[in-house]
Amino acid sequence: MVEHERRDRFMIAPERRAFVARNFPGTTVREWNDWRWQARHRLRSLADLERVFVLSDDERGAVLAQRGGLPVGITPYYAALMGRDDAREPLRRTHIPVSAEQVRGPGEYVDPLGEDPAMVVPGLVHRYPDRALFLVTKFCATYCRYCTRARLVGAQGEATFSTSQWQNALAYLEAHPEVRDVLVSGGDPLTIADDKLDWLLTRLRRIKHVEFVRLGTKVPMVLPMRITRDLVRMLKRHNPLWLSLHITHPHELTPEANEALARLADAGLPLGSQTVLLAGINDDPDTLRTLMHGLLVRRVKPYYLLQCDPIVGSGHFRTPIDTGLALIDSLRGHTTGYAVPHYILDCPGGGGKVSLVPDHVVGRDGDDLVLRNFEGDLYRYRDPGGSLGRDRALPPNLAAPRSSSRPGKRG
Repeated sequence: MVEHERRDRFMIAPERRAFVARNFPGTTVREWNDWRWQARHRLRSLADLERVFVLSDDERGAVLAQRGGLPVGITPYYAALMGRDDAREPLRRTHIPVSAEQVRGPGEYVDPLGEDPAMVVPGLVHRYPDRALFLVTKFCATYCRYCTRARLVGAQGEATFSTSQWQNALAYLEAHPEVRDVLVSGGDPLTIADDKLDWLLTRLRRIKHVEFVRLGTKVPMVLPMRITRDLVRMLKRHNPLWLSLHITHPHELTPEANEALARLADAGLPLGSQTVLLAGINDDPDTLRTLMHGLLVRRVKPYYLLQCDPIVGSGHFRTPIDTGLALIDSLRGHTTGYAVPHYILDCPGGGGKVSLVPDHVVGRDGDDLVLRNFEGDLYRYRDPGGSLGRDRALPPNLAAPRSSSRPGKRG
């Protein structure tokens, strides 16, 4: 083995070694740590899944009922993180189909965010005044069952968009100086070969008015061996380059993922997380707090907690908005502010993102704004001339005192 291969080799945790011995006998360490081997050996069929998992009747029936649409695709590494016998294990639930996926609920759409009408050229969505979404591939290492772009990814042989499509998108960006921020997504751009991704980033960097380039990816969580030192060196050449990481659950924070994230952070690449809120998976305070703390320790800033988009067949994943607000409330004041993400809803039909925040305004008493803090205590804030809270009658039993031993503290 040559020196650079030895240095690039990821450790394999004992649990993964046992998984390899049981499900991929004869596979070498070198093969397991080759991201292309992982991509070629993804679990794609019922036979693949049954070789690794004890499927429930519902899972088996859902896989058999699939006709087109979002395919199944799970890297061997990521499958090794899932419960073999437990159909309720969080990561397994996000990647193996169930019958609920076949149910189209009210308010669900094939293109829930209205991206297609805002696609100015194939693969380029220009909705916000100064930002564009550049969809560069239809390939993902794994396919999340709640994927917003299920209509696009995995289709037509999981192809990368052609170079001519890239050129058309780049020409549009060059002709629109108002665009200063480009999010490169797909599919997953880190599944593109180093040389092609290098070419694309180089072309983007030549556009003087593009100040920010971001990559949206789940690769460090599902295919950490893709984060080779060669890839990291290439990405570093294009700094400032921001990475938006799709991270769902603390089970993803493995030693292998730690190594991938450390390589990216050590290269000076700012890392932010985008976590989709999913019913029964990460919608309880302990799980979410553990995930947010785990991200910070690994130098990933929790950025978005995303309300699950109303993609067709995703109703079993979606929580009420109240759940998300309560989760943000469970973080605020109970952990460092760096660990509290923005709770975001992407308005159906192309309305864009809106931030949802817990309401801590109780009401107004004259020039005093009455607020409730994270402990449930009431405080007054002098706000002469303000209008916030005027539409809320302050019940007498909730009136905050004008003074106390702790300024503004109740009783």
